[in-house]
Amino acid sequence: MKNLFPSYIRVPVVFFIIFGMVEYFVDSGDKPAFLEYPIIMLFLLLILFVLIAIEGIVGAIESVLFQSLDEAGKARYIANASKVPQFKKLKALYAKLKGDETPIEEEHEIILDHNYDGIKELDNNLPPWWLYSWYASMVFAAIYLFNFHVTGSSDTQYEELDNEYAQAKIEIEAYKKTAKNLVDVNSVVLLTDAADLSNGKKIFGANCVACHMADGGGGIGPNLTDKYWILGGDIKSVFRTISEGGRSGKGMISWKKEGLKPVEMAQVASYVLSLQGTTPASPKDPEGDIWQPEGTEDTTTPTETIETTEDLEIEESVSMNN
Repeated sequence: MKNLFPSYIRVPVVFFIIFGMVEYFVDSGDKPAFLEYPIIMLFLLLILFVLIAIEGIVGAIESVLFQSLDEAGKARYIANASKVPQFKKLKALYAKLKGDETPIEEEHEIILDHNYDGIKELDNNLPPWWLYSWYASMVFAAIYLFNFHVTGSSDTQYEELDNEYAQAKIEIEAYKKTAKNLVDVNSVVLLTDAADLSNGKKIFGANCVACHMADGGGGIGPNLTDKYWILGGDIKSVFRTISEGGRSGKGMISWKKEGLKPVEMAQVASYVLSLQGTTPASPKDPEGDIWQPEGTEDTTTPTETIETTEDLEIEESVSMNN
């Protein structure tokens, strides 16, 4: 390969082969591997440095060996070197982009009058590749400004970030629907699907009937069919009670520690709430307080208040008759 291609062809070709292999074998999702894993960028830079260093070392060794040859050997070496493809068009393009260089012996013609502690400045022309890059950057800046800040036809980086957050939220919610075991007390919702309630009933029958009875009327544990709750009667509260256990020393164990999965606890919590308003065979007396969902008020008037009002009306009537 060395005799067929010059170094400025070999180095980029070998480098991009290694670059392609890295991209193929490293799983980096939608992003290039060197952006997703900055260490890969350092690795690629090291590879490029090593390739250039190898070419430099080989070239230096070759030069030393060439000088050690006799005249006939040098002639044969030069004759063989001339057979290597010269890539004249590529060289011409490179020379054009590189621009004209002033020979060292003619630098006195372009030296400027500036002198800084013996350091003098040359009035070299800027290389065409640099000028073309500068012009291209100005054109790009104008298009970018018009596109993002004048017409607003493309999203800015802040808008892109907001869109990505919104899309990520949608994807997370979609994932949670298929990964129910990720549910916790903050994300649990009331399940109404027949399959979920059916499985919740099975779990209830296997683990909860000893304390709450099969119909939820209560035994050792409280009645689950009335409006009275000790630790809260919404889905999050019931899920927390099942997961973490009840009050200390009151017998309700933590079913999370007993091996119930999050989805199973969500299903049995939803089934328990489905028992609300049913009529058990032997309901236990109410325990706790009447549970009112957030944002609602208890419109029932306590019995004591009614009796007190009636007593006041009777006393007032008696007082008027006297």
